[in-house]
Amino acid sequence: MNPLLSLSGVESFYGASQALFGMTLDIERGAFVTLLGRNGMGKSTTVKSITGLMRPARGEILFEGQPVHALPSHRIARAGLGLVPEGRQVFPTLTVRENLVATAGNRHGASDPWTLQRIYALFPRLQEREKHLASHLSGGEQQMLAVGRALMTNPKLLILDEATEGLAPLIRGEIWNCLKQLKASGLSILCIDKNLAPMLALGDRHYVVDKGRVAWQGDSAALRRDMGSLQAYLGV
Repeated sequence: MNPLLSLSGVESFYGASQALFGMTLDIERGAFVTLLGRNGMGKSTTVKSITGLMRPARGEILFEGQPVHALPSHRIARAGLGLVPEGRQVFPTLTVRENLVATAGNRHGASDPWTLQRIYALFPRLQEREKHLASHLSGGEQQMLAVGRALMTNPKLLILDEATEGLAPLIRGEIWNCLKQLKASGLSILCIDKNLAPMLALGDRHYVVDKGRVAWQGDSAALRRDMGSLQAYLGV
């Protein structure tokens, strides 16, 4: 069976400055995959290349076996990619409810689609603040809202860029518990985060990124075994 998402030899640039040098990775259906590495090594650029926010200069990105590397970002999103971007980027002048329904849809006929009720069950705090403007939420609440908004598109692949960055420990725990539930439901997930312990617990496969290329890949058992030799790449 083909991977749900496959990158092969992807090279991306910011102007004349090259950021990715032959990035290659696969995400199997139902897998929780992580991108690890120090800041500025190409993790977010990989996400931007996948989601169409950057167009790779070379290489191939396949989603469900179809090339998407030349498509605009809205076409890629409609194909089934849900993004929780770095910095959350919720719609500040819309309410919680309006944020959740703004881009909602069940475009691929999910048998148990995400609804407001399911999002509120996952994040009860969002229901409590349903009528509040997103700009009035705490950082943790905005991250919950960003996750809920992505889920309301009923994605086949959920991508989180810095899943818990800048959040209080209690809120981080709520986000990781949510991701644990989503993994158990069979949702495919690509996650970037600096907190290794929950990534090791949830991850099926890990990619360590260094200077725009994959420096190491393997499962959680292999990552634990090789942690000592990878510390320079991970910044831990």
